[in-house]
Amino acid sequence: MAQPEPSHAEEPLPAVPKRSLVAQVRDYFCEEPSLLGALLPSCFVSMVLFTRSPATNFIFDEQEALLANPYVRAAADPGTSIGWLQAFKRDFWGLTPDRTIGSYRPLPDIVWRALWKIGFREQSAFPHAYINVLIHGLNGALVVVLVSRWTRDRLAAWLAGAAFVTMAVLTEAVSGVVGLADVLGGTSALLALLALDLPLTKMPLALLGATLIGLYSKESALCLVPLVPLAALFTSQITHPERPLRWARAAVAALVTGAAFVFYVEMRRRWFPVSVPSELTVEANAHKPLAARAFAAALRWYAQPLLPHDPLNNPLLEASPPYRIAGGLRVYARGLAQVFFPWRLSGDYSAPQEPIPLHIVFPASVVGACALVLPILACPVVGLVAWLRSRRAPPPSDLETDRVSALDLAPMVAFALAWVAVSYIPVSNIPVLLPTVRAERFWYFPAVGLSVPMGIAWAELLRALRRDGLLPLGVIACVLFFDVQCFAARRHAFDYTNDLTFWDATRKAVPRSAKAHLNYSVMLGARGDLAGRLASNEVALQLAPQWPMASVYLGDTLCRMHRAPEAVPHFVQGFQLGPNDLSLVALGLQCLWDEHAIDEGGEARSQLQVVADRFPGSWLKYIVDDTFANGDDYKGVNPKYRPRGYNEGPKKDE
Repeated sequence: MAQPEPSHAEEPLPAVPKRSLVAQVRDYFCEEPSLLGALLPSCFVSMVLFTRSPATNFIFDEQEALLANPYVRAAADPGTSIGWLQAFKRDFWGLTPDRTIGSYRPLPDIVWRALWKIGFREQSAFPHAYINVLIHGLNGALVVVLVSRWTRDRLAAWLAGAAFVTMAVLTEAVSGVVGLADVLGGTSALLALLALDLPLTKMPLALLGATLIGLYSKESALCLVPLVPLAALFTSQITHPERPLRWARAAVAALVTGAAFVFYVEMRRRWFPVSVPSELTVEANAHKPLAARAFAAALRWYAQPLLPHDPLNNPLLEASPPYRIAGGLRVYARGLAQVFFPWRLSGDYSAPQEPIPLHIVFPASVVGACALVLPILACPVVGLVAWLRSRRAPPPSDLETDRVSALDLAPMVAFALAWVAVSYIPVSNIPVLLPTVRAERFWYFPAVGLSVPMGIAWAELLRALRRDGLLPLGVIACVLFFDVQCFAARRHAFDYTNDLTFWDATRKAVPRSAKAHLNYSVMLGARGDLAGRLASNEVALQLAPQWPMASVYLGDTLCRMHRAPEAVPHFVQGFQLGPNDLSLVALGLQCLWDEHAIDEGGEARSQLQVVADRFPGSWLKYIVDDTFANGDDYKGVNPKYRPRGYNEGPKKDE
């Protein structure tokens, strides 16, 4: 029997209109930013700007940090006695306390060892550098979330994240493998600031973990100890509007970060004991003023592993305190200018590119002093004024939807600017001297704070121009600013294609860096271009005539070109300047031996013997005597004293 037909036809569902891609993107960024929502665009931008070539090799410090790092390389040795937890008993380069050259950073070493373990080894530096890129993208997303919570302003949050991720001055930290310490330190700083948003009962544990991650990633994370409590004091009225408890939160933050710092120092003193420098002993400071004695006592307790002291890397080592401070302020001013105008970026600023200043007061030192000191002085003043005004001002009508008022925003911006100055001080060469006079990776911690006012400033500018009917002008200016940052970042990231490209770009960016020219010459020599090596080596020697390496390497170049008689004067000069530089002495003697230039009875042999006799007890004296006595058996210098070849791992006895 046939079924009766329905009395009326079924109505079709209304079609959902297709939204354009532009509309979908607009909706994406108009929603309240979440970590996952910010992670995708942030990581994408970081990958586009900072990713190195998959064929890249290990460049500059990366060779010592990974290729020559016995802790990292032990991951490929199943019979090794170097366990994973040995990272806390070795320095950044995998060396034990008695051989350390400073820089105690266990967490980056553990990450590199894990990558080495799964097969990412000598073939390419790409996987190790790519970790930095991804973590930088994560940090950019954390900046978005942080600024969103501090301002409740989506536009400012996205612009702050964009400012941080695209900041070209951070290229060295993100594209260079060794920059992992900096990007992990940045992660810890952002996690510590976000921990302040938690209830007071949950905040301490999260804050403790974040602070320890930073301290075990890079020493400059000690800036979190004063800055995080200050952040709690200046942002509690925003993150916890119903019950700020600002002083209680600041006190708890101070207690937790201080405890983390004490734990870190005490454990490092036990796991990684180092000798106290003579200039810090009680006897050496007994007759100094109270402040100087207290500072020396603090440094003795901190027990910083001894750092290399090479005037070529840091000329300020030889400057008196006033000139050292002036030089540090000049470097700070130049670095701050690079943040906004990154027209020149370089992986090296060695002497004489950044020399000791001739005067104490000059434009760059004045600008640096103002930029460093004024934000620190202004921060408590702005905070006090805002607090006094808030006691008289009525509360905002809707704390959940309205943007943070200017009254609450002012102390937060003042704190962010103070963050820039305070976080830079440990690497400024002002309180203590570092092995390096200037490095762009030092700006990673300051960039965290600087991105906050940059995002707010761009958002306010765009809104002001929109009110005046000039929004297109503001958009053009904003796009142009970020385009310049992106272009400069990508251009500098291309410098990390390989070691030859890196040093070629460096010598062009900083033409007065002797190290840049010398390393470029080494890269040319490794590729068989001895004529090019000679020309670049001569430039290095002209820039740094008292640098032992420049003289010895020039001699080595001439020696390899079978011009040993011309090489001998350069070897003699270099040996006299560095009689205890074992690698240089062994390098020069071995080449002369191979060229039969120091055969018995020759003039060069007698010249070297005379020079060696001037330095009794030195490596020069020992190696010359040993080689002349036993060279026939060793076929030159004793193999255990010969320097490691370029791009080579550690020797078996290391």
